Amino acid sequence: MARIRLDISYDGTDFSGWAAQPTRRTVAGVLQAELDRILGAGNATGLTVAGRTDAGVHATGQVSHIDLPDPVWSAVETTVVRRLSGLLPPDVRVRAAYRVDDAFDARFSALFRRYEYRVTDAPFGAEPLRRRDTLAWPRPLDLDRLNAAAQGLVGEHDFAAYCRKKEHATTIRRVTRLAWRREADGILIATVQADAFCQQMVRSLVGGMLAAGDGRRDPAWPGSLLTRRQRADDVAVVGAHGLTLVEVGYPTDPAEWAERATATRQLRAAL
Repeated sequence: MARIRLDISYDGTDFSGWAAQPTRRTVAGVLQAELDRILGAGNATGLTVAGRTDAGVHATGQVSHIDLPDPVWSAVETTVVRRLSGLLPPDVRVRAAYRVDDAFDARFSALFRRYEYRVTDAPFGAEPLRRRDTLAWPRPLDLDRLNAAAQGLVGEHDFAAYCRKKEHATTIRRVTRLAWRREADGILIATVQADAFCQQMVRSLVGGMLAAGDGRRDPAWPGSLLTRRQRADDVAVVGAHGLTLVEVGYPTDPAEWAERATATRQLRAAL
């Protein structure tokens, strides 16, 4: 068997998230259907993704892997990306497909996931061509206040106040990077990087920071919520359309992929 890494981009607007669902249009469902058309039904197995994005969330740096019989991969290795481009709908692209060591696991070998959230505080709202990936905020936002709020959220914490709780799942995460910048066109972009995220975590973090950025809350308020062990009802979960998964990071040495996967599985079990 050959393990194949797929680098994927998609506009999440018309998808009900990544994970396959019998009655809904999802990225995994669409992708698996076209892989089966090209590779033969049942040949592409074990479709595994680095980050299972929610409905409406986009990706420019999503990563997944599949397993294929060696002869099947040999027959399509040089043509599969082009053939997929002719079959997949225009809101999802496989940008690259290549063989990796069997130890690679798109989910568990990952060191980090990095997201960006786009916000405009322009009085006219989002530019029409960016309306699908930019949140229009109705109040002026102060960059210094946003970054002050972000500082209190960096590090390893229990993010229960910012997560949609799942039974028997931990809400402890390690945020390694959280910062805002304002681009030349006035768009504010939050960069959020962590080892992993729980459901709705990034959108909730952004909602808390925006409340500080527009002056309705003190910049220390988002960080103060980390003492809570239940979802904070006073934190807004901002729209999914502003969020994009931009990068998944892996060890540069393939020899470390298995070690990282084992460590990640042990950490999740311990938490």
